[in-house]
Amino acid sequence: MAIDFEVPSELSELSARIRTFVAETIVPFENDPRRTRHGPTDELRRELIEKARSAGLLAPQVAREYGGMGLSHVGRAIAFEEAGYSPLGPIAMNVAAPDEGNMHLLEAVATPEQKERWLRPLASGAIRSCFCMTEPAPGAGSDPSMLTTTARRDGDTFAIDGGKWFITGADGAAFAIIMANVEGAGATMFLSDMNASGIVLERAMTSLDECFTGGHAVVRFDGLRVPAGAVLGEVGRGYRYAQVRLSPARPTHCMRWLGAARRAHDIAAGYAQQREVFGAKLVNHEGVGFMLADNEIDIRMSRLAIWHTAWLLDQGARGTTESSIAKVFCSEAIWRVVDRCVQVLGGRGVTGESLVERIFREVRAFRIYDGPSEVHRWSIVQRIARQGANW
Repeated sequence: MAIDFEVPSELSELSARIRTFVAETIVPFENDPRRTRHGPTDELRRELIEKARSAGLLAPQVAREYGGMGLSHVGRAIAFEEAGYSPLGPIAMNVAAPDEGNMHLLEAVATPEQKERWLRPLASGAIRSCFCMTEPAPGAGSDPSMLTTTARRDGDTFAIDGGKWFITGADGAAFAIIMANVEGAGATMFLSDMNASGIVLERAMTSLDECFTGGHAVVRFDGLRVPAGAVLGEVGRGYRYAQVRLSPARPTHCMRWLGAARRAHDIAAGYAQQREVFGAKLVNHEGVGFMLADNEIDIRMSRLAIWHTAWLLDQGARGTTESSIAKVFCSEAIWRVVDRCVQVLGGRGVTGESLVERIFREVRAFRIYDGPSEVHRWSIVQRIARQGANW
């Protein structure tokens, strides 16, 4: 089998277009007052979406049929990394979580009618969405089998009851994908308007990160009624569909945060090249220079892990183990990169004088969401155990 790391010319050109777009159009918005503690306001999001639409860079991951650019997984790896160079880049290009993962899930599982109602406006940026699976204890978290939200059949409808939290983007979302347990059938996904009677947005949650429009919220379902046609896919196959969503979503998180790590590294390297201490530029002191060298190593190896996983997904593989490996390695490598950048910048690195402080707060959560590193390691170990001894 040939191994070819050459980026096709059309993707190289797209990468350059996105890099210019982010630098010239999106970066100037980074200090916009419409950036709040719970993410960019919807007004700012819509303005950024229009910028990307005008540049022909909206929703690169969605099929052209539904208004996207129809990129492969490898193409997304290149595009998303460039988008992630600014905290607002994924918002502008409509590749931010949770919408990006929800678009993928809808495209793979939804009926034609559901795609028209939910996917098309979501891909265009006209609306936002949320994914309601995580629950407070003793409910589902890292172990989805602990799902406590229920969906009771009642004639041609389902009545949904339960509580969720850490629901990204819930405040202001137009619709939700809800995971609930149907008695006798198991975990099932449902679609619902967020303004439906029976959905209560209890409170916003304060968190380290502030890059997601709508922030994170606690949501309660209190007798929410949805028609049978609101089932996403088939009853009882919710866990399988969760993997349809999560296997590609893990590397797309890696792609976006790799762009953020590059941004932090560029800021720290630029500072080290200019700042002079003890008779030499910072970059010429080995203690600093070696940190920057290690950054280059972690960035390069993260990109290779992402590209390999994306390539496997393009071949039709499930990529479950590979996406777990990429998620663990990239989340921890990217954290190391940004942490070193804070150290290189010194006092500037822990204050709002540099974007690195903000990136530092944002990337810490990456080691937890879409599965903590420890859960992915446990999953990899289970695969090793199933293989048995080979000696």
